[in-house]
Formats: sequence, C-alpha cells, structure tokens
Amino acid sequence: MSINFPLLLVIAVAVCGLLALLDLLVLAPRRRAAIATYEGQVGEPDETVLEQLNREPLLVEYGKSFFPVLAIVLVLRSFLVEPFQIPSGSMKPTLEVGDFILVNKFAYGIRLPVLDTKVIEVGDPQRGDVMVFRYPSDPNINYIKRVVGLPGDVIRYSSDKRLFINGQSIAEALLGEEAGSLGTAVLYKEKLGAVEHLIRKEMSRYRIEPGREWKVPAGHYFMMGDNRDNSNDSRYWNDAKIPKSLLGMVPDKNIVGKAFAVWLSWAEPKLHNLPDFTRVGLIR
Repeated sequence: MSINFPLLLVIAVAVCGLLALLDLLVLAPRRRAAIATYEGQVGEPDETVLEQLNREPLLVEYGKSFFPVLAIVLVLRSFLVEPFQIPSGSMKPTLEVGDFILVNKFAYGIRLPVLDTKVIEVGDPQRGDVMVFRYPSDPNINYIKRVVGLPGDVIRYSSDKRLFINGQSIAEALLGEEAGSLGTAVLYKEKLGAVEHLIRKEMSRYRIEPGREWKVPAGHYFMMGDNRDNSNDSRYWNDAKIPKSLLGMVPDKNIVGKAFAVWLSWAEPKLHNLPDFTRVGLIR
C-alpha cells in the first residue's frame, strides 16, 4: 500500500495548527483565569500549584512544539525543494541506483500541495530536462526520466536505436563500451536542445518495432530514460483506461519538478556500507 506523504504532512500541520490555535484562544485564557482566581483566594500562592494550573495539556504541548517544524517542512517540500532517492537504473549513466537527488518544485510553476493545482506560472519543461513526475497509470508512484518530446513534437525511435524528433535525427557521439559490460553496453553523448548528456545502449537488445512514432499532444510530454534499453518510459506504457492518443504521455498536471542535483549516493544503506559523496554535483 502506497502512503500519500504530502497528504499526511498537510493533515499533521493542520492538526498541530488547530491545537496551537485552541490553546491561544481558549485554553490559555482559562489557565490565566484559574491562576488569577487562585491568587485571589490565598495570601501566598504556592509555586507548585501555579505551575500545575499553568501546565499545558500534553497533546497541546506536542502540537505547539511540532507545528513550526512541520510547517517549515511543508513549505520547503511543497514549493521549493523535495528530496528523492533513485530506485532503479533507468537513468544510468546520469543517475545511479541509490542516488539521493534534489528536485526544484517551482521550476515549472507553483502548485498547491496534495491538490497539485498550478496557481502561479513560472516556466515549462525544456527538452533535455531531467524531470520527476507522477506515473500516469498510478499517480501515487513517482518516476524520473528525461524530457524528450514537447507538445506538438513527433517522436520516432527506430529499430537501430536512433532517436528522431520532428524528422531530425538527434546527434550522438560514440564514447565506447561501458566498463565491465563484456562488450554489450555502449555509451554515447547525446544532445537534446541545449543539453549534452550521456546515454547507454545495449547493442544486443532490440525492443522497439521499426518506424514507430508518437505525436505529443498539447499539455503533455514524452519521456525517456538515459538507459535506453532498460527504462520503462513513454515508449512502453500501456493502460486501457488511457485514450490511445495519450498513451505514453505525461500530462502537465502530473509534473513534480526538475531534478537538478545529487547530494548523496547510498545504494545499500547499511552500517558496513558508507554513503558515497563522489557523485555529488549538478545533474546534466
């Protein structure tokens, strides 16, 4: 069962905020009135009694303590930066399994938490961006891929593993075999828009039928992993509930943000396996 963390965070902030408000408007005035009554009834007030009369209920005390912390986390996570961990190798060699990344939440517009409604336009995804989005067939799952097709584009991926956008072949330069691949994996440098990045192909594998094309509708994006033969992306999604013209497309409403940096890499979080900081840096 997937957990809707943004919803839980909003509920936690709301509950803690209501407890703090309840104390401010109702409980605190009652405590002050009780103290004033007690002090008027005795000559010398007992400090222990005063402390007991002024003591906040435990639930209120916790709520007031957690409220500012949770509120700051909500604002940072919803509108500024959200951390993610890479669970698969679909973006190799750009991102490795276990990479902890940071995602810019306002690069493509300010959205309300939970509702994900865009309230302020900021910018649109650009070709070559590495983007986190909610999987169209199951919005509870976050995916990360590279933006290949923009609204209106015609995308083709041929049987010899070449990418074409609007009839133009995308330039790629052979870099050589991947270390330890036994001659099956090859690295290329590809240029999408203004972005130069590495892609990985396994030359013994052919998953695409010849001449397949996709037309990207308005308000949608076509996504591909840099690990071209090991990526569940726009080329392969299939869902009977989604219209055929939208199969494989990521709607604007599903966008989470732009991945921009790796801040830690830890494939196996165990005591004997320390985190790796050598991969820290900006994502290309």
